[in-house]
Amino acid sequence: MGLLDELEPAFETAVDIPQGGVLFALPALLANGLLLHAKKYFALPKGYYRLDTLFLLLAFMALARLKTVEALRYEAPGEWGKLLGLDRIPEAKTLRKKIGLLSDQQQPSQWASELCRGWMEDAPELAGTLYIDGHVRVYHGRQTALPKHYVARQKLCLRATTDYWVNAMDGQPFFVINQTVDPGLIKVIEQDIVPQLEPFIPKQPGEQAHPLSHRFVLVFDREGYSPDFLLRMKRLRIACQTYHKFPGADWAHDEFITRKVPLASGHVVDMKLAERGTFLGGKLWVREIRKQCESGHQTSVLSTNYMANDVVIAGAMFARWSQENFFKYMRQNYNLDGLVDYSTEDIPDTTPVINPDYRQLDGEVRRELGKLNRRRAKFAAGSLNGDIEPKKVEAYQQKQAELQQEIEQLGKEVKTLKEERKQTKKHITFGELSEEDRFKRMSTQSKYLIDAIKMISYRAETSMANVCRQTMSHPDEVRSLLEAIYGCEADLLVNSENKTLTVQLHHLANPMSSRTIQQLCEELTATETIFPGTELTMIYKMVSNLNP
Repeated sequence: MGLLDELEPAFETAVDIPQGGVLFALPALLANGLLLHAKKYFALPKGYYRLDTLFLLLAFMALARLKTVEALRYEAPGEWGKLLGLDRIPEAKTLRKKIGLLSDQQQPSQWASELCRGWMEDAPELAGTLYIDGHVRVYHGRQTALPKHYVARQKLCLRATTDYWVNAMDGQPFFVINQTVDPGLIKVIEQDIVPQLEPFIPKQPGEQAHPLSHRFVLVFDREGYSPDFLLRMKRLRIACQTYHKFPGADWAHDEFITRKVPLASGHVVDMKLAERGTFLGGKLWVREIRKQCESGHQTSVLSTNYMANDVVIAGAMFARWSQENFFKYMRQNYNLDGLVDYSTEDIPDTTPVINPDYRQLDGEVRRELGKLNRRRAKFAAGSLNGDIEPKKVEAYQQKQAELQQEIEQLGKEVKTLKEERKQTKKHITFGELSEEDRFKRMSTQSKYLIDAIKMISYRAETSMANVCRQTMSHPDEVRSLLEAIYGCEADLLVNSENKTLTVQLHHLANPMSSRTIQQLCEELTATETIFPGTELTMIYKMVSNLNP
């Protein structure tokens, strides 16, 4: 009837709660903004479940590696309810309906932007240099025939959408932009990413700063290589770093000097570096920094960051693996590519798309050019190897004549196809597409909502990892330890008189982990976190103290 009041959390003492360790992440989740601005952008109709309860549940599910809403069907609703101060959590269909209600308000992207602003203000040292990369999210469903994208990790062209992520140098995410119709990295940076970053990044130098100073640095791969684009960004006082698409001949080996290069992870590596100035495309002077590998291979980096030294630029460029590691970790642990709902949305008729006729002609040109280049290479490689027997000379001449004739024929076909491609419009509006070429996009607002919660969960896990890493003998195993904590059983002890809620975690497999967790308990308890919707202060302990 719509008259039900929200249920206030009411905790009771309970023992051996499965996956009770996710409560260890509560202080970090709240510190990273899980409930910050939530009531400003979202509202639920009257019902049994509170807004903050639903957000906590979604974050706990992400940390416990429940990768889909449907996974709740195989979990004990009463046991999970105890973690939230309820008698039970919502069923899968109820939770999906609530997500739909929150997404229909068209606010998830604004909420994510507000969170991004706060993250950058809290860590201005991380917001000064940003990684940008596209992540292809494959779609195997049948709701709509999405455009095909090349998926590098599978080496296939599959129906997919592209998500453009902006990350800090240590891999922590700031925000994501979904593109069903992908205009390419350069246009996404100019039209979507830069307008969002400009008002967000703190401590930008003013107009009176040094003429060569920049407001912030963007780092991306070869897809962003364009002298015109780099020049446009320079005029906005935005420094860019990317790989050189056409580096030319190798530099002399004696130009390279071994340098100590610090990475965002804290490691210091030796790199052989050399630098020159390059007049790119006859339009822009840029810094070209090359790294020489042990094999002698040289990797060329272009930068319009004129203030930093070559060590800083190399460290930023060659640590881009942190963003790739983020994609891989999120796919495996947080189901980054999973669908949130199965609804579709119409694409505006004014949206520019690639003309299918142009795409087909371009494919034919590339295919025929490949044939032509292979024939030319074969013709150039032909020789008699000093043999002058008349029969072999005659066979050689006949073979070369056939190749020459084939090359001329393919050259004419390529020329015709190129002329036809030149006369065909590359871009048309979505409304100009034929009916069979039209498609719809998957729901984006629900994706923004869940992606924002996953970003918060990942950031919370990262902050906990930074605490645990200090006392671990194998710091590279810290995320495995945290995953074990989130899946571990715990006891809840309520003290109504002192208004405390104690979470007692059961011991893990080895004493070394328990010692690290004890240190984590002290750090978490010191935050004096109050469980949302209650007056209970969180206290974290192990089930029993370790023997010295």
